[in-house]
Amino acid sequence: MLPSDFTLLQVIPELETGGAEQSTIDVAQAVVRAGGTALVATRGGRMTARLEADGGRLAQMPVQTKNPLVMLGNAARLVALIRQEKVSLVHARSRAPAFAALWAAHATNTPFVATYHGVYKAQSGLKRWYNAVMTRGDLVIANSDYTRDHVLTEHHIDPVRMVTIPRGVDFSRFDPGLVAPARVEALRQAWGAPQDGRTKILLAGRLTRIKGHLMIVEAARRLAEAGRRDFLILFAGDDQGRSGYAAELQRAIDAAGLSEAVKIVGHCDDMPAAYLLADFAILPTSVPESFGRAAVEPQVMGRPVIASDHGGVTETVLDGRTGWLAPVTDADAWAAALAKAIDLGPGKRTEMGELGRSRARQLYSVDAMCAATLSAYERVLEARA
Repeated sequence: MLPSDFTLLQVIPELETGGAEQSTIDVAQAVVRAGGTALVATRGGRMTARLEADGGRLAQMPVQTKNPLVMLGNAARLVALIRQEKVSLVHARSRAPAFAALWAAHATNTPFVATYHGVYKAQSGLKRWYNAVMTRGDLVIANSDYTRDHVLTEHHIDPVRMVTIPRGVDFSRFDPGLVAPARVEALRQAWGAPQDGRTKILLAGRLTRIKGHLMIVEAARRLAEAGRRDFLILFAGDDQGRSGYAAELQRAIDAAGLSEAVKIVGHCDDMPAAYLLADFAILPTSVPESFGRAAVEPQVMGRPVIASDHGGVTETVLDGRTGWLAPVTDADAWAAALAKAIDLGPGKRTEMGELGRSRARQLYSVDAMCAATLSAYERVLEARA
């Protein structure tokens, strides 16, 4: 068990949206429930209200910066916070803030843990050194076996200093039985997604090039050229300031004559309802996802998934059973995969969705993720003692 006076300090650039951010909120809530204190040092963001509602506390500072002088200032701020709050353990979740967090942890002799949330590529020795900050603490947490294998290969650390803890899904939130039909209908109206017989396809994720939106537009264009009008693709996600990419994406949709078949619907606060509105979900990333929560959440909601055949999703999507794996950035293959999923019909898709739901509930519980994380903290504290 964690000590009764346990205080956790997590450090993450922002609390806007994303898998690392959600895990931060989940672990903070678990620490509070266990009787401890949960602090999060971050620039802030829309998820701050959730953190505070769960009993966590915000320590606002510009930890998102890569400016060396501001990073030094952050280190000093974190040292003061650690001493003032008697922090028991520091947990970093991103590289830039990890530097300040590691310096502060060393200065105060506080245990330091980091989660490798992404597979960071290194084209130079300098970039490899920068990425390795995540491996310089007491313990490294990988969010999938894919990520773990990458870290061991890239940084050659002792496997004893690593643990794999897959991200978890909150089943008290992602439960089809708890989503009132009115919530789904509200999204249907807001998104202009009528019940007109078309198969609804959801791509959930921030509007950034690596998520594969443009390739899906091209795949949809090929389906339309083949005479298909039986689908509606919904891009649900925040552009996070990437207005140029969002505009480029809309131009591509318009140029392909797909304005009625592909829609950018913006940020969504009710993802459980969004998955129920959809008939299946897609995750066409061009860069491997280290875990891919957007491939697991729809399965928990009983929806099959088509995902790019790389990265952590190859562990979470069973090809041909709970969804399909499609070749990366191959518009023809994705057009064929979309057509196959559409033609499968609601009955068969429901069967696949139920298998995916059962498997995901066994393997990807937020409770299991939090329990494993708190156990990792206990392990670090015992080793230090």
